[in-house]
Amino acid sequence: MAKDSNGTELNAGDNVSVIKDLKVKGASSTIKRGTTIKNIRLTNKDDEIEAKVNKCGVVVLKTCFLKKI
Repeated sequence: MAKDSNGTELNAGDNVSVIKDLKVKGASSTIKRGTTIKNIRLTNKDDEIEAKVNKCGVVVLKTCFLKKI
């Protein structure tokens, strides 16, 4: 069961917000704090989700850097 930084359960299709600036590996861009990510997908790992971010395409994010909206 995936949980965000506050311990709230995450489900597929939820909207989340980034709580810390994140550098994207393999790209020169950064996901800024406060960025809203819509329609997340859960992965096999409880501490990771997949999401489509504006400039970066599809990325895998650690749930400890996310907050459910």
